[in-house]
Amino acid sequence: MHDHPALCAALAAHDEVIPVFCFDDRLLRGRHASPPRTRFMLDCLAELDRSLGGIAFREGPPERILPELTRVLGARAVHATEDVGPFARRRADAVRRALPCPLLLHPGVAVVDDLDSIRTLAGRPYTVFGPFERRWLEEPRRPPLPAPSRRLELPAELRGAPPRAPAGDVLASVPPGGEAAGRKRLEAFLADGVSGYAGRRDDLGADATSRLSPYLHFGCLSAREVEEQLPRGAGAAAFRRQLCWRDFHAHVLLHFPRNARSEFQERYRGRIAWSRSERHFDAWCEGRTGYPLVDAAMRQLRSEGWMHNRARLIAASFLTKQLGIDWRRGERWFMRWLVDGDEANNNGNWQWVASVGVDPQPLFRRMYNPTRQLRTFDPEGAYVRRHVEELREVSGEYLAEPWTMPVDAQRASGCVIGADYPGPIVDLREAREAAFARYVQDSG
Repeated sequence: MHDHPALCAALAAHDEVIPVFCFDDRLLRGRHASPPRTRFMLDCLAELDRSLGGIAFREGPPERILPELTRVLGARAVHATEDVGPFARRRADAVRRALPCPLLLHPGVAVVDDLDSIRTLAGRPYTVFGPFERRWLEEPRRPPLPAPSRRLELPAELRGAPPRAPAGDVLASVPPGGEAAGRKRLEAFLADGVSGYAGRRDDLGADATSRLSPYLHFGCLSAREVEEQLPRGAGAAAFRRQLCWRDFHAHVLLHFPRNARSEFQERYRGRIAWSRSERHFDAWCEGRTGYPLVDAAMRQLRSEGWMHNRARLIAASFLTKQLGIDWRRGERWFMRWLVDGDEANNNGNWQWVASVGVDPQPLFRRMYNPTRQLRTFDPEGAYVRRHVEELREVSGEYLAEPWTMPVDAQRASGCVIGADYPGPIVDLREAREAAFARYVQDSG
């Protein structure tokens, strides 16, 4: 309800406003279908339904549903929030062509209102984060909008029941959806988190990130309002930079929609001989690679529908570099389970880690050694022990490389390698050499 430009514009321009939400099978059961994310979305919609005074829920594509409703109601305009993904833009074009009245699109997804206006001096879109960030910081900001005081009462005959939550793929722990839960989490982060964010955000054991991403993705919180509420200080500046990364990924997908399915760097398109090892891919998905930090990350994903950002980078690097498996397979797996799964951010980060996206850094800069990363970002082993039960009694001396434990130590810790916990599925030195050969050879 807070800082919702489309809703506020509709209320300002019209005496009667009918909120509509279309459940589109192309999203609910399409390429990036996700029962956990759908469950979270239904929580969000249930709260919004109560806050607005009713939503006309419909099942079907909006290019069919919205024209039908506008004709029945005699509506003079349709207001919606603009999105950047290629599917969303095609959908908006289809709705615009089918409507008997204007479709008015409003900002609201990003911190800045117009991602297209951020251009280089040559008038081109940005493909490097640093220059984009400098330009982004200079972009004018609009004041966040308050929640409307006017309550809508949807006529009973226009109501429709939202679909039931999908069966299967149940997670052990999912955050509550909705604006109230999002604002509560934001308040907690601002009160006791943002001040130390710069120094603690990569501390896996501390779990000191904001966890606001699901609420930002579904619009329960406005990224612009979040930025407005940030205090001064290094922690707030570091967090604002993460909001900028979010806008950068949206900016890139807006201008390069082909990225949704193929590498940004033309030299790599269709030229990398990715491994097709189902055994390795399954081990990665299940958190059974033998590398504790990778396994903890993948098990967190399956239990919470969320993963610490540092862990996302390490897990993605391991799949693409150490295992040599196509980044698109990892992207789809993340989108299946992440409650905060966002096409622009997920795609941008996977291409970044796989060294095929807009980031100009050399290959080795995005090849993370999982044992070294554990010693740096989880030195006490709190994160690993939290998510990998078999390793909870393993001594810190061996936690990064449990296969080096003497047999007596394995038995004493209740973790016999090869029986209770797997040995490493690849050798890191050999995998590093293979990755360099794969990229150098296939990039020409």
